[in-house]
Amino acid sequence: MKIAIIGGSGLYDIDNPSEAEEQNIVTPWGETSSSILKTVSGENEIFFLSRHGRGHLLSPSEINYRANIYALKFLGVDWIISVSAVGSLKEEIPPGMIVIPDQFIDFTKQRKSTFFDEGIVAHVSMAKPISEKLSAHLSETCDVLGINHKMGGTYVCIEGPQFSSLAESNFYRSLNADVIGMTNMPEAKLAREAEICYSTLALSTDYDCWHPDHENVSVDQVIETMNVNIENAKQILKSATDDFDLEKDSYIDNALKGSIISSLDSIQEDSLEKLSAIIRKYLLS
Repeated sequence: MKIAIIGGSGLYDIDNPSEAEEQNIVTPWGETSSSILKTVSGENEIFFLSRHGRGHLLSPSEINYRANIYALKFLGVDWIISVSAVGSLKEEIPPGMIVIPDQFIDFTKQRKSTFFDEGIVAHVSMAKPISEKLSAHLSETCDVLGINHKMGGTYVCIEGPQFSSLAESNFYRSLNADVIGMTNMPEAKLAREAEICYSTLALSTDYDCWHPDHENVSVDQVIETMNVNIENAKQILKSATDDFDLEKDSYIDNALKGSIISSLDSIQEDSLEKLSAIIRKYLLS
């Protein structure tokens, strides 16, 4: 199995990075956020990518999501575990709890959210935006480790980098959303177009600004809680990737089948080449 871990805020590297094989990949969409580190866990190959770059130099809107996902597809990755810091929109999700969301609401405004925008059009289904099999595996791992988590929930993704206004926070709560973050969109959409199974460990760090006893979100507060969360996430990742023998969800493995609306005979050669890692199997069939 080839499994990728995309590390968010607080998770910028792997243990013993000097022992990893460094992969520097330039994609048709430019460079990835950082070099990709390849290690082995049991019989599986693990690829680690720091979403914000080592040292956290990229804001959510500056991340080259297309380059990141395309590079992982090029490397043959079939599974992505995203680790993301989030704010809680519900009392029952306290800071420190991990949520494994099964739905997203995208409120981002200025990000490229598709690979199919230059001479080729595709419409993939996002009805089930995560891998049910991978999410179940992560939840079972949490149970075994005794780590407090919530299986399922809706993740609202905003543009950032500012935190929400009180009015915005209450609006998102009115949608019955569970957590709020800034990075899982368009990441999850691009992973679906690349037919990669994607799931998230959403690490709750605060109550956003809606909670009367926690009216303001501060970076210091987020970092303090995040450090505890990251240690739990590392345990989950290690255990989940050591014991990993899943078959891809069929709705993800064939997400592009019937989704490419453009006539392949009419698509320019350079467009086909640019997307070769993603659509190769459909060109050969």
